[in-house]
Amino acid sequence: MRMLRAHIERFGVAPDGRIFRNQKGNYVEPAAYGITWSRARKHVLTRTELASKLAKRPYDLRHAGISFWLYSGVDPAECVCRTGQSIEVLFRFYAKFLDSVREQANRLIEQSLQEWDRVSQGPASAG
Repeated sequence: MRMLRAHIERFGVAPDGRIFRNQKGNYVEPAAYGITWSRARKHVLTRTELASKLAKRPYDLRHAGISFWLYSGVDPAECVCRTGQSIEVLFRFYAKFLDSVREQANRLIEQSLQEWDRVSQGPASAG
């Protein structure tokens, strides 16, 4: 997000709200994205990373972002709201990350149950 904010501070946005535009302020041609993306990958990735499929397309960043949110424990419903995807698509493509969310949810439930037991037992009676 910092990079995006810095880009907007430096270049602003187009009158219609677009963040990226060409030097004349017009739409960026799809081929230009691919060329620029390829150059950026060569500039920032190691040879091994470059040879892999890591961030092969700009769209891969979306997938990585959603995967990171789910792995971090963001509620799937919130991910759906932020991405505009259906819950079915989210579950179909990100099921492996949702498994870790399920494990985290189980830990939270277990912690709450332990807290509930502690509170419901009250202070130990002095004898």
